[in-house]
Amino acid sequence: MSAPQLAENLARVRARVAAVAAEAGRDPAGVTLIAVSKTHPVETVAAAAALGLTDFGENRVEEAAGKMRALPSVRWHMVGHVQGRKAREVIEAGFALVHSLDSLKLAERLSRFAVEAGRVQPILFECNVSGEASKSGFAAYDAAGWPALIAVFAAVAALPGVRGRGLMTMAPLGTDHASARPYFRRLRELRDAARSALPSAEWAELSMGMTDDFEGALREGATLIRVGRAIFGERA
Repeated sequence: MSAPQLAENLARVRARVAAVAAEAGRDPAGVTLIAVSKTHPVETVAAAAALGLTDFGENRVEEAAGKMRALPSVRWHMVGHVQGRKAREVIEAGFALVHSLDSLKLAERLSRFAVEAGRVQPILFECNVSGEASKSGFAAYDAAGWPALIAVFAAVAALPGVRGRGLMTMAPLGTDHASARPYFRRLRELRDAARSALPSAEWAELSMGMTDDFEGALREGATLIRVGRAIFGERA
């Protein structure tokens, strides 16, 4: 992608974020735009960073590692599914935030490797609020199951080496800015329930919203939006 096209795309996304935040009575400064750079070369990421982007998301630690070495001055987010066998690599890579903690077992592995590395790994609990079998995440589509889920959150919060920062979700494929809102609202309601039950834990972040639905996510309280295609164009 050419530098002028990248700049135009980014300006368009930023303008949309600012406009929707204003309509929702929110400060745009309270929203972090994460540019999802998977499959895009490090040169494109560097060009985006030169335009002022500070946060980038990757789905696979193998691809992320080289980009992270080349561009250590930006914040890197793991936004893809993390297999248990990749937990050590994720910790060693040094992501600013792992968005996709989806089991107590994975939390225990991340905890062990983080303690060995002498660091604390910030994480988000990935929640499946749609009930789709194809999606990863803690089952969170039925509010009747939330007390048991919050008990798992409490167990993770008690582990050394990891620190919960909030929740993450994805709306179903095919939803748009309007039709995705009920799913994002459900995540916000779960966050509020977790905050009430576990007030000593940190619940600041709601990671939700991508290219096709981030405006709906912003209206429901997203603090982190993960946008790839609207910034970088279609992936090859």
